[in-house]
Amino acid sequence: MKKTLKRHGSPEAITTDGLRSYRAAMKELGNADKQEVGRWANNRCENSHLSFRRRERAMLRFRRMKSLQKFASVHANVHNHFNLERHLVDRQTFKERRSAALAEWQLLAS
Repeated sequence: MKKTLKRHGSPEAITTDGLRSYRAAMKELGNADKQEVGRWANNRCENSHLSFRRRERAMLRFRRMKSLQKFASVHANVHNHFNLERHLVDRQTFKERRSAALAEWQLLAS
């Protein structure tokens, strides 16, 4: 935060969570009066991390990074093969593509 303040100057307000560590840091930097803490004030900041949080939540299921990587590589192949974007095509076309993908998958597996 020191580096950012030095580079960009002192802002009118700094929006943070209600964590006490932020309050302590702001007090140390002399910006305690500029800190804005509100129930929804930080939503815009937090929503920028959603994609990261989604990945993080998926990673919690695995105890080891190696098993996560193994699963992710297999899942990527299967997902790319069977993700036929159902919302873009009619039912008959989807069923035909799904059958073709399954037949190809079984051919590769054997």
